[in-house]
Amino acid sequence: MNPGVNADALNVLMTRQSHWPLAEPAPDDSQLQQIFDAALRAPDHGALRPWRFVLIRGDARLKLGELLVDLSCARAPGEPRSAHEHRGRRALAAPVVIALVVSLTRETKVPELEQVLCVGAAAMNMLNAIHALGFGGFWATGPDSYEPHMHRALGLTERDRLLGFLFVGTPPDGVRAVERPASGRYVTEWLEACA
Repeated sequence: MNPGVNADALNVLMTRQSHWPLAEPAPDDSQLQQIFDAALRAPDHGALRPWRFVLIRGDARLKLGELLVDLSCARAPGEPRSAHEHRGRRALAAPVVIALVVSLTRETKVPELEQVLCVGAAAMNMLNAIHALGFGGFWATGPDSYEPHMHRALGLTERDRLLGFLFVGTPPDGVRAVERPASGRYVTEWLEACA
């Protein structure tokens, strides 16, 4: 095995960070295909393939923005629409938005949690692929991810859960690396059962 290839791959993992907002250019169709292909390399107990992705770009982001404003207004019915207009700008914070969906299989021994984790692993593969291709990504959840109206608008079924949105584009210039804590604070070695 070529040690240089492993070092390059590890460098991609060690230098990835979230970016917000993101600008043009966005990944082209070929690069998006690579990003989705990377998602499908995630661990998948039972080969259930629970991942679904909804690609939102171009003018469709404007419609997503209108939906975000509508949902925000519905959560605070006494407030004027103008108080919620800023929510619509979230949809324009990146040139590409990808809804992350887990399509649950209930007729299986594989627990639902493992199916959700599978899509989480797929999302992480996507973020790493986005970074490896020279772009930036940001995974956002929030109340909109849990709104039944959002689910219907995206064409989700009762088996589906929305795990948030990946925002994809080009990071701003001059981004400083995020300081990371030492991993030792989060690792313990198990040697024997506790009494």
